[in-house]
Amino acid sequence: MDDVVTEAQKTIEKIINNIEKIIIGKRQAVELAVMTVISQGHLLIADPPGVGKTMLARSLAKSIDCTFKRIQFTPDMLPGDVTGVSVYNQKIADFEYRPGPVMSNIVLADEINRANPRVQSALLECMGEKQVSVDGTTYNVPAPFHVLATENPVEYESTFPLPETQLDRFLMSINLGYPSASSEIDILDRQQFIHPIEKLEAVTTADEIVLIQELVSRIHADNTIKEYIVALTGATRNHSSLYLGASPRGSLALYRAAQAQALMKNRDYVLPDDVKALVVPVLSHRIKPLTSSNTRSGDAKAILSEILQTVPVPGVPHDRQHS
Repeated sequence: MDDVVTEAQKTIEKIINNIEKIIIGKRQAVELAVMTVISQGHLLIADPPGVGKTMLARSLAKSIDCTFKRIQFTPDMLPGDVTGVSVYNQKIADFEYRPGPVMSNIVLADEINRANPRVQSALLECMGEKQVSVDGTTYNVPAPFHVLATENPVEYESTFPLPETQLDRFLMSINLGYPSASSEIDILDRQQFIHPIEKLEAVTTADEIVLIQELVSRIHADNTIKEYIVALTGATRNHSSLYLGASPRGSLALYRAAQAQALMKNRDYVLPDDVKALVVPVLSHRIKPLTSSNTRSGDAKAILSEILQTVPVPGVPHDRQHS
């Protein structure tokens, strides 16, 4: 299996390097985005406008040679604008399904929190079950299938907070943030004549991504790793500063993401450090602090950091846990 893991790791590295031609100075965010895809998950990106969220989704789709559709969410959208509709065809004297933009490998749900709850819920079935139901008929979405949703900060006007059921469908939540000064100058130079996204070439195929996803699920995780994951998510359910902890879906997401990180580091087994590194991006959007301040995301990250300090790490002596 070592050779298979090494080849997969090389392919993943090529994808990351390719995306970095477009997304400058954000290596960690790019790695997490790619990790979400090979974990068969969906990604939530919460950032102000103009920092590269759309370009991240487009460059990811181009790098893995996948179909790409962008849905611009607005308050007046209908669920059919996402899933597609059945239309009567006079030639065949019957209704036929006209696919919506969700029938794509990579779907950018842009400003998802500007859509009303009915439209947001239209994404739930396809994100969870990889299918859509229109007028009583079920249609499978293509494989691979990933939703990359962007979210404006909740204090912006005309936004609807995402419900917990929707948030729980996202494997990870990340922030790109503003670039450094040197990275921003680099961006200006690269876009002087033409946007580099126009020349970006694929470095792998959609079929190869499906094979890598299957390989991720076979990465070994010892029982102590599974117990550690469950202990971490369990700690969120009993924390005095939280009124909502992580669900079992959160435990599964952390497990799958840790497997993906192990593969990205050219290993066929998971280490506790893989789990620790992913607790914040995987769990921060799944927990709800008691405070209702605008810094709730920051509060969640602080609480998770505290939990990481208190839950024993498997294989590490107690007196070295926090050294």
